[in-house]
Amino acid sequence: MASLLSVRDLGIRFGGITALGGVNLDVQDHEILAIIGPNGSGKTTLFNCISGVYTPDQGQVDFEGESLIGLSPDSIAQRGVARTFQNIRLFNHMSVLDNLMLGRHIQFKKNPVNAFLRLRTEELIHREKVEEIIEFLDLQAYRKALVNDCPYGVQKRVELGRALVMEPRLLLLDEPVAGLTMEEKGKVAYLVTEIRGRFKLSVLLIEHDLRTVSRLADRMVAFNFGKKIAEGLPEEVQRNAEVVRAYVGEE
Repeated sequence: MASLLSVRDLGIRFGGITALGGVNLDVQDHEILAIIGPNGSGKTTLFNCISGVYTPDQGQVDFEGESLIGLSPDSIAQRGVARTFQNIRLFNHMSVLDNLMLGRHIQFKKNPVNAFLRLRTEELIHREKVEEIIEFLDLQAYRKALVNDCPYGVQKRVELGRALVMEPRLLLLDEPVAGLTMEEKGKVAYLVTEIRGRFKLSVLLIEHDLRTVSRLADRMVAFNFGKKIAEGLPEEVQRNAEVVRAYVGEE
């Protein structure tokens, strides 16, 4: 069976530094695949290559059997790949609701007649989807609040919501529980598992919190110095001698 996402021999260099060197991985339908590794090991660079922020020097990225190489980030988003960022990228002086509505822009259809008659039919369709995500992520109390006035944990959920309203087939989560309290981490972990079932999508996530990610992931991949050093079940990868050395320096 063909993979939803297939990465083959992916490589990119920045000057004399190899950020990714010959990376291969697959994400299957409805799978949660976690990527772990020390800082600077190439995890976010991989996300940037998949989502069109970077164009790799070599290799292939196929999504649903079609190449993503050379496509713009918005074209890749329209094909069904959405992402969050390690450092939150929201419009701080806009409301939570407006930030989520912006996530629907790729779904808007041009309708000159509606525009001329000032009909809100199209907007109401997208507002309905946004309201569904607001309820799912328990953001009702913050819907009219400016993002800048929201707690950090709420901002993380807003960014997750902005990705979900795009109705992706593949969701890229870059450190979704970083900076959160234990209670908030538990809530986000629960949401990620619910997302897979409710929205029928696959999740590729980067995370340093091994306790959280071990509960979430079906499989795990470990990176170090831009290369994949282990792949398998979470407990297998975390026991791998090379992974242990990458994290703590010795087995």
